[in-house]
Amino acid sequence: MDGTSKSAGSPSRVVFALGEKAIFKAGDRVRVSTRSPIGHYRVPTYLRGKSGSVEKVIEPAAIDNEEESYGRNAGSKRHYYRVAFRMSEIWPDYAGSERDGLHIEIFETWLERAER
Repeated sequence: MDGTSKSAGSPSRVVFALGEKAIFKAGDRVRVSTRSPIGHYRVPTYLRGKSGSVEKVIEPAAIDNEEESYGRNAGSKRHYYRVAFRMSEIWPDYAGSERDGLHIEIFETWLERAER
């Protein structure tokens, strides 16, 4: 499906609900937000402010379990992304192989576009 449909001979666009369509794709550079929420959150603190590359969009979209745990989600869904980080990005003094990395799934609300 190409995202269009025809009605009465004229093209119309499908309008996706918020979170229904992934905002990042495999290969995109992303940065983890540096915010510091009070309470429970699922992103390790050592990844805040670090940049990595999206390896995969996790389908289907899922409920934001951080917001859900406080009863604030109302069922809205967004995507998780598997993001790859070089160890030297996380720990600048890392002395291991350049091929070493961390692969982690991060919820969409924690990610922003990063410069290449």
